[in-house]
Amino acid sequence: MIAHLNRRYHFSASHRLHAEAYSDEKNRAVFGKCNNPHGHGHNYVVQITVSGPVDPVTGMVCDLGELDGFAKAHLLDVFDHQNLNMLPAFRTLVPSTENLSIEVHRIFESFSHARLEGVRIEETANNSFEYAG
Repeated sequence: MIAHLNRRYHFSASHRLHAEAYSDEKNRAVFGKCNNPHGHGHNYVVQITVSGPVDPVTGMVCDLGELDGFAKAHLLDVFDHQNLNMLPAFRTLVPSTENLSIEVHRIFESFSHARLEGVRIEETANNSFEYAG
């Protein structure tokens, strides 16, 4: 029997949406207030969905402690209270939440104790983004 597990993690980070290929004027037109030179912040909610067979002994898809430890080391310790623009993953990419979703998916693909099904990131109460690979 295959089951799905959704686990949510929270972190705060700032970013500035700015494309080097665009002029300052075009960046302001495309990104609006999100192009503020000083950046702006979000309290992100990341939902990771993994799947796998239900272990007959534990009754679980995977050990939540292992998933939480992985998330702490590879997600929270890396992104929490950071300026996303300064992180290696976004040196050449606009740190949009779409690109953040792709990066978080890339990270969790290496979690070996369950199959990654997808990533969902809530940026605001009105904006959320999903990426399934």
